[in-house]
Amino acid sequence: MRKFLFLNMVFPTVLLLTVFCPLVLAEEVSVVRLQGAIMELDLKKNILIVNERVFVCDQKTTFHNEKGVPVGIEKLRVKSWVYIEGERDEARKRLVAKKIYLLPRYIGRKERRLYPFIPRED
Repeated sequence: MRKFLFLNMVFPTVLLLTVFCPLVLAEEVSVVRLQGAIMELDLKKNILIVNERVFVCDQKTTFHNEKGVPVGIEKLRVKSWVYIEGERDEARKRLVAKKIYLLPRYIGRKERRLYPFIPRED
């Protein structure tokens, strides 16, 4: 009975996890999440620099305040703190911002639970 259970249930499950886990983890590499102050901002070109990384804003980029409520791009200012979720555009060699959250200040590990859009790294 135990041998039957192992061969028909446990072994295929472990095999599937072993095969598909690297594929799922490989997809996560293209996602970029970071928190920092805006160093430069060019609204005409839709470009902002945060932590020395250049992000491009496209039509799909959404802007939110610290509570998650949508706001306009005009709320962005140099030296304001933001949390950005973006993706790498390998074809054009650039970072495309998908979601930008305005923050009141730097958010430390202990405060991250107050902001549901920032993943906690325990």
